Amino acid sequence: MGRRGGLRGPAAALLAAGLVVLPATAASGEAPRPTADPGAPTPSAPRTERPPQGSAPDGSTVGGEDLDTRRLVVADGTPPLPGPLAASGWLVADARSGAVLAARDPHGRYYPASTLKALTLLTLAPRLDPAQVVVGTPEDEQMEGSRVGLLAGGEYSVGLLLQGLVLQSGNDAANALARAAGGTEATVAAMTETAEAIGAYDTVVGGPSGLDVAGQSSSPYDLALIFRDLVEDPVTAALLTTSTAQVPEVPGRAPGFQIQNQNPLAGYPGTLGGKTGFTDAARHAFVTAAERDGRRLVVSVLDTENQPLRAADQAALLLDWGFAVPPGTDGVGRLVEPADLVESAEVAEPAEPAEVTEVTPSAGPAAGQPAAAVPPDPEEDAPPLLLGAALAVAAAGVVAATVVGRRRAVRYVSEADR
Repeated sequence: MGRRGGLRGPAAALLAAGLVVLPATAASGEAPRPTADPGAPTPSAPRTERPPQGSAPDGSTVGGEDLDTRRLVVADGTPPLPGPLAASGWLVADARSGAVLAARDPHGRYYPASTLKALTLLTLAPRLDPAQVVVGTPEDEQMEGSRVGLLAGGEYSVGLLLQGLVLQSGNDAANALARAAGGTEATVAAMTETAEAIGAYDTVVGGPSGLDVAGQSSSPYDLALIFRDLVEDPVTAALLTTSTAQVPEVPGRAPGFQIQNQNPLAGYPGTLGGKTGFTDAARHAFVTAAERDGRRLVVSVLDTENQPLRAADQAALLLDWGFAVPPGTDGVGRLVEPADLVESAEVAEPAEPAEVTEVTPSAGPAAGQPAAAVPPDPEEDAPPLLLGAALAVAAAGVVAATVVGRRRAVRYVSEADR
């Protein structure tokens, strides 16, 4: 189906649109990838502090260094941002060019709630036969949270379960699909592999449903990557826009019934689908995409409340704003492609590793300092030390000019300015 997730193996992410990457020797100091811990107490309340910030395995910032921020970042030459945008993290990007037009805390690792089902769909739709029949279990029937209404002993096709996953955000459907795919552990491993293959390194999977698990996370950037792939694949794109589905009867227990698509932006002009999410810890989340006049945008919203504006309504404002941005506007970063990950890994192989290991951060600009005069944010986390070393290695000729040029096309926006 032309799915991006077909790529496998380790891959370094893009640091900037000019393919500036960290040296491969940085891999020797890679920190272990975060993991979820289903055995730990389940998060049951919103975070009281900012979530951790994600990065590529080598410490670089996926999609470009300007996305290494916890605050608002907006491309130059764009209209004023809409309001109110109350979400802690969000992102709007051109899905075709990959240009990230604006974002807030793009790599913040938030609890994803049921928006994680977008990754479940991306992972399992190409792996399972839609005609395969799955028999419901008592565990399916007793799943907490949103459910399709599967019953123990009922017979359900994978195709219907995928519809239930999307239309009703069914945790019972997610559980049954995971069983069909070899069990929860195998499904989590497959979802993790899919996320890594597309560069979604902020995403840590604890289960197929999105129900809170300690350590589970995703980010505005990663959800945009995942949803972009969903709307590009004809099979998953059709599932996202399916309006109704029929659940069969379970003889002796219940008659058949119809389920409806619960996408709150189903009536938005040019919608390509959307996925909601809510838990006590994650609060409200939403990811969506829309297309107008051949231009396709993807928007993700994480960690917000229904007041003053629902997550989906904030997403609609960002879609409207994104379509008002002039086509071809340079972004503050970009959504990576699998080819970028492969190319970055190849470029990162140094001809003479000994020369690279001798470079220190003091040989170049101070870590995290932009090339243009952008006032520092006292609350902003400093980029990893390796970033300064990488830029010192890359800061020459055209590459340096590219980085400087992109910095000048960015404006950081304070909350007061907003």
